[in-house]
Amino acid sequence: MSRSTLHGILKSHYIEPHKVEYYLHKRDENFESDMKSVITCYKEIMTETQEDNMITLSLDEKPGVQALANIKDDIPIQLNKNSTIKRDPEYKRMGTVSILAGVDLQTGIVIGNVCERHRSKEFVELLEKIDKHYSSHLKIRIICDNHIIHKSKETWIYLNRNPERFHFVFTPKHGSWLNYIENVFSVMSRTFLKHIRVASKDELSDRILKGVDEMNSSPKTPKWSFTESK
Repeated sequence: MSRSTLHGILKSHYIEPHKVEYYLHKRDENFESDMKSVITCYKEIMTETQEDNMITLSLDEKPGVQALANIKDDIPIQLNKNSTIKRDPEYKRMGTVSILAGVDLQTGIVIGNVCERHRSKEFVELLEKIDKHYSSHLKIRIICDNHIIHKSKETWIYLNRNPERFHFVFTPKHGSWLNYIENVFSVMSRTFLKHIRVASKDELSDRILKGVDEMNSSPKTPKWSFTESK
């Protein structure tokens, strides 16, 4: 059979064996109820029916942010010569860092740390930073995924020191798209992390924190919309 004949047969039957589409087999029996719990949090904020003494944050980690250094200096924009920065494609890997952050869903303020690792220790440090940020009379509701550090022994030891302070709402498994912080990480990737080159991991960390400060200078609050199911 010739190549053209085979191509014609496949095309006539809309068969594309060179492509792969992924699907997710449902493995979380509580997906619907967990999804409803998260969406209810968002709806309470939108309709202003959240408890008066409660604040809600969306929280997650962005691991593996690469610190890449130029081998050769960039060539800056030069009038009448080039309209863009020119960069040599070779680079040197300096390691990676992780961004641990939560976004206040009422104000859009981002509270975060940059760490070399993201273990329970670093997660508790973020919770401590969030705790210091808010008045002691507030309840802090945290929307996060089912990562092991969010449910670890070290985390619960910290939470049990003040059991009325934090309340966790977990997204369903394979439902990280329900967590609003993913939108914040997307903004970071498309703005101050895009094309970034640094001389060290310390410089990368400093520039990430500076980027967060710039985001907080004009915070963006989420815009919610809901369609009631019949």
